[in-house]
Amino acid sequence: MIIRLARLTDIPQIMQLIAEVVPIMIASGNLQWDHNYPNSAVFTADINQEQLWVAEIDGQIAGVSAITTDQEAEYAKIGWDIAETAIVTHRLAVSPHYRGQGVAAALLLQAEHEALHRNIKTLHVDTNSNNQATQKLFPKLGYIYAGEIDLEFRPGLRFFCYEKRL
Repeated sequence: MIIRLARLTDIPQIMQLIAEVVPIMIASGNLQWDHNYPNSAVFTADINQEQLWVAEIDGQIAGVSAITTDQEAEYAKIGWDIAETAIVTHRLAVSPHYRGQGVAAALLLQAEHEALHRNIKTLHVDTNSNNQATQKLFPKLGYIYAGEIDLEFRPGLRFFCYEKRL
C-alpha cells in the first residue's frame, strides 16, 4: 500500500470509490454523505490545497482522506479550543473492495505523520453517530471519545468527536 498526495487525475477513481461507499453508508443508516456530498469540487479543492491523501493498492485507489487543519465551529461545544491548531481528518473513505486491509488506519497514521511534521500535537476527527466501523477504529488508534455534536451543514445528524494528543 502506498499513501500519497492525491492528484487531479485521481478524481474519477475517487468519485467511483464514493459512488460505491455512499449506498452502503445509507443502507446502514449512516446518512453523513449522500449523492451530493462529497463531490468532485470538494475533492478538487482539497487537492489544490495539498490536503487530500489516497491509499493506493496495485494502482487502484483503495481509500481517501482529507488531512487538514479545518476545525468545525461546533467542536467548541465539547470543550475543544478550536483556536489551537489541530490536524483534522475529514472525508475518510475506504473502497468496499479493500475493507479489512488496514486502509483507514494507514490514512489516519498519515494524519499523525503530518501532525509530527508540522509540530502539531493534537489530532481531531468526527464521525456520524451511526458509523459503527469508525467508532471501533478510532479508539484502537489511540483516539479518545470527546463528546457529541451536531453540524450546521448536516442538520438532523449527530456526530461523535475523537481526539488524540501526540
